[in-house]
Amino acid sequence: MPMPEGRGISRRLVKNHGGRCIVRTVGKDVVNIMKIVIVGAGKLGYRVAEAFSQEQNSLTIIDVNEGPLSNAASTLDVLTVQGSGLQLSVLEQANAAKADLFVAVTSSDEVNILASSSAKKLGCPLVIARVRDPIYGSQLAFFREKFDIDYIANPEAEMAKEIARYLLRGYAINMENFADGRVGMVDYRVHNLKGVAGELIRDLDLPRCLLIAAILRNNETIIPYGDIRLEESDVIYVIGKRDSVNEFSWRYGAPMHKHPVRRVMIMGGGRAGFQLAHRLLQNNVAVKIIEQDENRCLYLSENLKGALVIHGDATDRNLLNEENTEEMDALISATGIDEENLLLALLGKQLGIEKVVAKVSRPNYVPIIEQLGIDLAVNPVLLMVSDILRFVQGTSVVSLSLLMQGEAEVLEIIAKPDSRLVGRPLGKLELPKGIIIGAIVHNGNVVVPGGDAVIQEGDRVVIFCLQSEMAALERLLNTKKRGLLHELWDSRKSTG
Repeated sequence: MPMPEGRGISRRLVKNHGGRCIVRTVGKDVVNIMKIVIVGAGKLGYRVAEAFSQEQNSLTIIDVNEGPLSNAASTLDVLTVQGSGLQLSVLEQANAAKADLFVAVTSSDEVNILASSSAKKLGCPLVIARVRDPIYGSQLAFFREKFDIDYIANPEAEMAKEIARYLLRGYAINMENFADGRVGMVDYRVHNLKGVAGELIRDLDLPRCLLIAAILRNNETIIPYGDIRLEESDVIYVIGKRDSVNEFSWRYGAPMHKHPVRRVMIMGGGRAGFQLAHRLLQNNVAVKIIEQDENRCLYLSENLKGALVIHGDATDRNLLNEENTEEMDALISATGIDEENLLLALLGKQLGIEKVVAKVSRPNYVPIIEQLGIDLAVNPVLLMVSDILRFVQGTSVVSLSLLMQGEAEVLEIIAKPDSRLVGRPLGKLELPKGIIIGAIVHNGNVVVPGGDAVIQEGDRVVIFCLQSEMAALERLLNTKKRGLLHELWDSRKSTG
């Protein structure tokens, strides 16, 4: 069959004019693929498209501007439509009525709500809208019900939740919880660990039920083996039983904070700063916000009861001295400029503040910032993409986290009876190097498996997977010749 020509049409895809899906042929296998329409080709829209394109889905992106569409078409296998997501003619051109998933993530909350609602009325079964403005915070349930929106995404709220969780749990390390808290995944900077830099992995005295799943070195991901020598600048990702993770922290002197966070200074009072301050105030944390825009200061003081709002320039050293910044338990740089957040975070470290967090919008800045000694760099876009993926993937994937600028994922799945993972020793599965079974939870017991371990139906399995190996993971999780996301979407529809 001749391939259609056009901007953004992948040469791996062939249109199936008689059905709702697009298929690709790999050898003798035919794989059904989700049809996805995304409105908004900005940072979040692009990242959502990039994440779903890893599964070889059929994607169409709508945007009013030519520039972002050209960028998406040149780097991703997508079709593009220029126009407004509010126009029915544009939605019809994008074939939104036959889409399996519709995601509206433009810069306008109102456009996202109405576009998603229109797509639902046209027949799309699953719609997602980004709604960011805090004034709508108390109306989200109303929007979901009245506009028939399945999921409302808020990157700043997710970022605030992530930072607050980090500040309030008392760890100087970033921990993700799986299996109802029984399994933890932690990233450590090697220079914070005693006696680890320069050692071979096989010579480390690792606790039982714990393994090192990956190493981030010079912005490259390394799957570790026993003879690899850890370097001072490495970041290591550890997966294991929660008690074993804590034991590793104490054994190698990973910095733990002795005092709870009680005083926090937030640099920048935008949406992210507002959401974080609101969440911290609910947990009885004293909050100071420095904001340069006077009108925004008035808004913050009226809507954040209990917060001290200061009108001024967060880069003014005299102002920081006047406000006794060095006495803060934590400093969060959350302005709209990545470079300014970096400088403020470094200043916070110079002042001796125990916990310093920087908000960054460019994913490639995250490892750079963390290598400079800043405790945590948070990217709201990557957090939101992870949340959207988790929602779409339904109940079979219990939890999902994106790591290393989205180059790897950690998934917690419930093993299905027809999965290729079930009933066979792991050593006989011939797992690719980029797929690591981090933990198995069977009848409430956590096991970090060896080659003779066998996954059984209903087990919770924590899996580390590089994006380059996602297709291989699909084949392991499903016996049918179908994409993982499509399978999970089908299971979601079958449960109502």
